Amino acid sequence: MKWSRSKIVARCTNGTVIKGFTQDFSPNKDRFHVVPVDKRSGGTIEVFVSRLKAIFVVRDFNGNPQYKEGKTFVKGENSSGLRLEVTFNDGEVIVGSALLGYNPKRQGFFIFPADPMSNNARVFVVFVAVKSVRQLFDHILEDTSPCKEA
Repeated sequence: MKWSRSKIVARCTNGTVIKGFTQDFSPNKDRFHVVPVDKRSGGTIEVFVSRLKAIFVVRDFNGNPQYKEGKTFVKGENSSGLRLEVTFNDGEVIVGSALLGYNPKRQGFFIFPADPMSNNARVFVVFVAVKSVRQLFDHILEDTSPCKEA
């Protein structure tokens, strides 16, 4: 997947944050380039995916620090793909839907946040920075098994 010029915030596993624009990211490549928003580095930065926690495709570089992103899906919303809760090694949790490209054997996957007001349009989650991934379901079915506990 080639991107048009996208606003991104790349968070490294060491805590470094890179804000800028990219147009050569591909989930199948091990690196991509970022033109920093502050341009102090003078040109592009080569970023290695294996050193990242995630790539956040953002609507605004600053976001709203006071906004608390929702961790549930909007009732009645028909999201496509798998509904997932992703917990990163640093404790951050993202809830959203992943298209059928989710495969733990790849370097990562895209998730679309459940909260429609999120500053993140989509997030590329890098598996090396993930503690756990849990599939979410709309409801819990009553246990109708004949072998259920008494």
